[in-house]
Amino acid sequence: MAFLGVTCSLTGREWIGPPVETGRLAEAMAQDTGLPGALCMTLARLGVGVREARSYLEPQLRHLLPDPRGLKDMEVAARRFLAAVDTRERIAIFADYDVDGGSSAALLLDWLGQRGANATLYVPDRIEEGYGPNVAAMAELAALHDLIICVDCGTLSHEPIAAATGADVIVLDHHLGGETLPPALAVVNPNRMDETGELAHLCAAAVVFLMLVEAGRQMREAGSTGPDLLTMLDLVALATVADVAPLKGVNRAFVHQGLKVMAQRDRPGLVALADVAGMNSAPNAGHLGFLLGPRINAGGRIGKADLGARLLACANPAEARAMAEELDLLNAERREIESAVRAAAMDQAEARGMDAPLVWAAGEGWHPGVVGIVAARLKEACNRPAVVIGLEGDEGKGSGRSISGVDLGAAVQRLTAEGLLLRGGGHKMAAGLTVARDKLEPAMARLSELLARQGAGEAGAKDLRLDGLLMPGAATVELVQQIEAAGPFGAGAPGPRYALPDMAISFAKRVGDSHLKLRFGDGLGAAMEAIAFGAYDGPLGARLENHGGARFHLAGRLEINIWQGRQSVQLRLEDAAEA
Repeated sequence: MAFLGVTCSLTGREWIGPPVETGRLAEAMAQDTGLPGALCMTLARLGVGVREARSYLEPQLRHLLPDPRGLKDMEVAARRFLAAVDTRERIAIFADYDVDGGSSAALLLDWLGQRGANATLYVPDRIEEGYGPNVAAMAELAALHDLIICVDCGTLSHEPIAAATGADVIVLDHHLGGETLPPALAVVNPNRMDETGELAHLCAAAVVFLMLVEAGRQMREAGSTGPDLLTMLDLVALATVADVAPLKGVNRAFVHQGLKVMAQRDRPGLVALADVAGMNSAPNAGHLGFLLGPRINAGGRIGKADLGARLLACANPAEARAMAEELDLLNAERREIESAVRAAAMDQAEARGMDAPLVWAAGEGWHPGVVGIVAARLKEACNRPAVVIGLEGDEGKGSGRSISGVDLGAAVQRLTAEGLLLRGGGHKMAAGLTVARDKLEPAMARLSELLARQGAGEAGAKDLRLDGLLMPGAATVELVQQIEAAGPFGAGAPGPRYALPDMAISFAKRVGDSHLKLRFGDGLGAAMEAIAFGAYDGPLGARLENHGGARFHLAGRLEINIWQGRQSVQLRLEDAAEA
């Protein structure tokens, strides 16, 4: 039965409330712990038991950190890394061009810098070289270095790593592995086929962090100490959120503790980027995913591939400020390019059908730096895995994004093995691919078939899931702060969304090109404000602005708004229905 009887909201969605069992567990938790009911509902939805509630709200890394030696090749990788540092060997870091790759590289550069060592940073150009190690680059690096460390890439790079003659290669990665491993000295990857999969949710920066933990252990066993790794958790948190790794287990602790480190503003690169992005409050997971991450990615998408990694590793505030400003400009340019591609891809996907197991679009000359973002937008619009491909010459280069429970990376890897893709790989939630133009249609049809077997296409594309009802008078700053303690929220742990029933709108105004600002209340004296981003891109904005005195059920997420030093609760409005 639809929540509040809403079967078709203003955005065309049915509202789904919490299961009865979740409500019962939340009630029992509230009685046992004394925690607010709204917080208990969130904890219950996340699968937290009554006895675990208190400890869940304060995740401790010392309790959740896995033993690095549980990953294959870890001891070998750390031992070789330390040997290279101790004997002043020449080290190169080959990193992917996204946030995870940049954060991974910055972790190593930071650690090395604190030990008085350095390394050559190499980040491939997205357009000229593509993802991961290539033969020419690896051969060139091997001629000048003794050790090459590939981060956030390399697990499927058999030929390029074989070309690194004369140098040892260590791979620290998290992308899905194949049946055979490349000829590297060590391949540390929780997604190797011979791993248990217990740590498959780690991003590459987390794998690098675990390698540094193991290096620290080996140093202590030898009677010495290494850098303080806890100060580097800001980088691990950034990568975990930006790479859409599920926020469970140790990932949640990484982000929880990393945000505390970031709030201390000790890393010049992140301080400069936060200031350029206009962050005026303590960092949260949303800031990492929507403010910092896109700007760091902008260099790899349409600018200098290594700019993001260099910013994160930068120790000079003035240099960091200059790089942050350059990334901010590149991000603005990226948004313009993305907007044009997104409009064309959406039209094409709608014409093809948005209810298939796979939603996809391909276009001539679409910039390869934005196809992944557009794929994410398509995925969000239809709750289906999505792939967007830019065609040039005889090939198309694309990127895909998946939904919870559907392993896109494995399906793409299978297509590559079947010969329908020229190249392809990734992880559960994201993948990249290269396809011959004449195989585009059969490849996408086969991919759709494989994803359908995993259940893609079965979920309601327009369902809006809610945690329950809330009245404006109960939406206090204290409540929001308590709910945030159940976070961080993100992939695998979505934040709570509430319905505020039968609200009267007292103020509505368009803000910017497509946003809506509201003030509403329950008619009993309690009132609050709301912001609906992109409301005028659909029917939501015009209908609420021209409400004509009608009352509405409003749905969205609670957040704390800071204005001139004053805190207030604001609703991040996502949907509405006439009461």
